[in-house]
Amino acid sequence: MYPSKTAAAGRETYLAASVQTASPAQLLVMLYERLVLDLERASAALKSGQPSQAHEPLLHAQEIVLELNASLNADGWEGGPGLASLYDYLHGELVRANIAKDQRITDFCLNTVVVLRDTWREAALGLMSVSA
Repeated sequence: MYPSKTAAAGRETYLAASVQTASPAQLLVMLYERLVLDLERASAALKSGQPSQAHEPLLHAQEIVLELNASLNADGWEGGPGLASLYDYLHGELVRANIAKDQRITDFCLNTVVVLRDTWREAALGLMSVSA
């Protein structure tokens, strides 16, 4: 077997174990981290003049935002409806960015998602310290 296949299999096993043992808050942070990674990849592709390489990461980013919105209990807390609206807006912008291969829109979405990710990460860490 090739070393790269062994390494890839190891990463997949580790990721599967991480997802299966993660708390809901940790899963949310993992989704945001992957969303940031997809947007960074799309932005880098657009910046380097390779718009076709931005397509898949932007599609995956759209899927993640749809999943975040679908799993949101908007009525469960005061900020829920606002976050649902933000997810709707982000999804629309990601679609526009992908159609137009627009780096400005992609970077706007990336900057927005980084703030959300950092906020959820802090909240997850706070939950972990309270339960410890």
